[in-house]
Amino acid sequence: MANLPYATYRIQLSPDFDLDAAAGIASYIAQLGVSHAYASPYLQAAPGSTHGYDVVDHARVNAELGGEKAHEWFCRSLVENNLGQVLDIVPNHMAISGPDNAWWWDVLENGPSSRYAAYFDVDWSQHNSVDGNRILLPILGDHYGRALEAGEIRLERSAGSFLIRYYEHVFPVAPRSLVDVLSRASKDCDSADLGFISSALDYLPLPTATDRPSTQRRHRDKEVIRAQLARLLDEQPPVRRAVDEELRRINEDPELMDALLSDQNYRLALWRIARSDLGYRRFFDINNLVALRVEDDEVFRDTHRLILGWLADGTLQGLRVDHPDGLRDPEQYFRRLRDHSPEAWIVAEKILHRGERVPSSWPVEGTTGYDFMTVTDGLFVDAEHEGAFTDFYQYFTAEPTDYEEVLRTKKYQVMDDLLGSDVNRLTELAMQVCREHRRYRDYGRDEVGNALTEIIASYPVYRTYVRAGLGEVTEADREIIEKVTASAHERRPEIDGELFSFLKSVLLLEYPGDAERELVMRLQQLTGPVMAKGAEDSAFYTYNRFSMLNEVGADPGVFGTDPAELHAELAYRAEHVPRAMLSSSTHDTKRAEDVRMRLAVLSEIPAEWEQFVHTVSVHNEQHRTEGLPDRNMEYLIYQTLVGAWPISVERMLTYVEKSAREAKTYTSWTSQDETYETALREFVRGIMDDEEFLRHLEGVVERVKRPGWVNSLAMTLIKLTAPGVPDIYQGSELWNLSLVDPDNRRPVDFSHRERLLRELSELSPEEIIQRIDDGLPKMWIIHEALGLRNRYPEAFGPDASYTPLEPVGEGAAHCFAFMRGEKVVTVVPRLPLRREEHGSACRLKLPKGNWQNVLTGSRFKGVEQRLDTVLGAAPVALLVRGPAGVRNE
Repeated sequence: MANLPYATYRIQLSPDFDLDAAAGIASYIAQLGVSHAYASPYLQAAPGSTHGYDVVDHARVNAELGGEKAHEWFCRSLVENNLGQVLDIVPNHMAISGPDNAWWWDVLENGPSSRYAAYFDVDWSQHNSVDGNRILLPILGDHYGRALEAGEIRLERSAGSFLIRYYEHVFPVAPRSLVDVLSRASKDCDSADLGFISSALDYLPLPTATDRPSTQRRHRDKEVIRAQLARLLDEQPPVRRAVDEELRRINEDPELMDALLSDQNYRLALWRIARSDLGYRRFFDINNLVALRVEDDEVFRDTHRLILGWLADGTLQGLRVDHPDGLRDPEQYFRRLRDHSPEAWIVAEKILHRGERVPSSWPVEGTTGYDFMTVTDGLFVDAEHEGAFTDFYQYFTAEPTDYEEVLRTKKYQVMDDLLGSDVNRLTELAMQVCREHRRYRDYGRDEVGNALTEIIASYPVYRTYVRAGLGEVTEADREIIEKVTASAHERRPEIDGELFSFLKSVLLLEYPGDAERELVMRLQQLTGPVMAKGAEDSAFYTYNRFSMLNEVGADPGVFGTDPAELHAELAYRAEHVPRAMLSSSTHDTKRAEDVRMRLAVLSEIPAEWEQFVHTVSVHNEQHRTEGLPDRNMEYLIYQTLVGAWPISVERMLTYVEKSAREAKTYTSWTSQDETYETALREFVRGIMDDEEFLRHLEGVVERVKRPGWVNSLAMTLIKLTAPGVPDIYQGSELWNLSLVDPDNRRPVDFSHRERLLRELSELSPEEIIQRIDDGLPKMWIIHEALGLRNRYPEAFGPDASYTPLEPVGEGAAHCFAFMRGEKVVTVVPRLPLRREEHGSACRLKLPKGNWQNVLTGSRFKGVEQRLDTVLGAAPVALLVRGPAGVRNE
């Protein structure tokens, strides 16, 4: 592969930091030492998008980010600074708000006969018995009839085009639904021309006609008729007045409006019924993000033409593929990408659970690094104190401490409250399968639905990757399917075991029918959203035993990583996925790396932590309102304040509101409890304005802040030198105490960072370390480590070996070290408070040769050295065999 990245820098684009602004930092990130800028999505997104994942047009660059000209300037700036580019892309879904998405607008206007009807994952038969090929649009704030009678739904006209408006929402009008409207108007103004146009609309092919000649004729004729109508209305004022008068009558008469709306290819409905009746697949539970059928060749081509062109002409060297688990067949998708761009660096935003690996058949470099982050974070957690944290959490909050049961409960909740439509569609498909087999056709809908729900809740991973069309079931997938069906039956023994056996056989492709294969593929696309919403967006906000573990891709039930486990993971990466991305903070992480590393210090001092919580909780009773907030939220607040201090009241209020609603215990995004949320806000305001509480808080922060910085530097150096491609999330080259989005997308002061980077060359290591409050040591270590990667590619490339170095002696548990290739050694401390208390007699046996610490300049012989000697004045050590910066020939 050409132009492979050795380090990336993630840039979060938004209307407030557009492509021109990104071009302005190209020189800075190049001097920092990365090889590639890694941009958030920048294809045309919905108006006002702050993240770019809500694409509405794959054929152009986002105008709100500067459009084509700004993109050209951005790409030119990267080239001028010898930087490559990696782009984040979104193949799974598109935004469907308004006419900006021309494909979806065409589908709403023309129904199944739209040229783009097959582009979206819509089940047109979902509501056949009631609505007949209509897409449910749950956007109304009240019941349909009430909204209609209140005059909130309006018919509007612009030239020869008509649309339906509900406040800021607009929708197209089906051409044939205008027949009666224009016919009545033509009689009122006695216009033969308007009558002819009305008749012409009536002769359009029906929206259910999906054969190519009919769809082509429908599209051609309706556009000609639209143009004729626009010209007629422009040239003949009496006709225009008659049409507008008819619109006025319709808007004032609920019966006429209802008749018009009944003829549309969509049904406007109360927003709440999305939980049970939605007929299209979404991105998780977000109604305005509709899933694409990217498995279709034409859809793939039309959504990737621009991206593939950029890869072909060298504008891009790599892709980060968002949410491949949502795709029908991820392997097919990645193979298509690879066939078009054999030299591209492709990583999958795939969340792996411990022990799980990316399917080896996927032609990708690996994941975007959540799995690396999880196991590396755990290195800085003191596993010996798990029991103390579990016991105190149960004592203080009275919450359950079995994470697996908490997660399962949340999965049930999201399947019932948020993803009910998806479960219902899957159940209907399973019923169809059962009806086709006489032995199973007498199972009722409730029984089949309950069996499916239990199977889905039992999945220990996001999904399996059975390829039903090819009849492929891997041994790993077979093991998961057998495990989850057995577990589901064990938990629901009242359901006939033969039903579970049948569903297992279907999932293992032992029945070859079309409906059976469809059930397999649909279920696989549902287990991921259930896991994501159940874990990341629910359980991670309720299982607050030790919140730094509640991170994307992590298992909060696992308390710490043994050094041997991390060595094994890194050795695996060196052999199998040496080009995978290595992340420590992303736009999706719940807490920035520096917050997590500070909180990790608490695991070393459980008694002090418990005393702090005891003291402040008694003191803060005065800020509670009739027992609110609950102890679980109070406990999360204390952890968050310690990890992110100093933090403003406004940022904290935003965080606790999101946390409470994501938890879905007392309040939620879809059903807010104002009493609870008011009490929560008042509690936060009260304690953050309480000098006595702040004195206790700042005492704990002072205790853990510097050890937390040591943890951050250690984790950063591991990331920079481990097998893979390290990513620097924007702004995190200095201390970054951000919380979950949108907090982690706040503006970054790049001018400040540029100034500090320039200062580095003028400062001694001792002076840099003294400015630890500024975060300067972190930038320094990043700059030096990335410079080393550039100078010694053979030590970090895909063929470089990984060799654990085992510390010995008293305190050996407080050191982690490894060698890359034959020339570079990384040495970091761990559990810094315990290391201080128990002495630092740890020793490290270096390989033979002359070694120099790149950071401090200290030199060593390849013999057994004390850890303190190796580290010197710096918190971590990066050693090179031979003089630093000079190749050993």
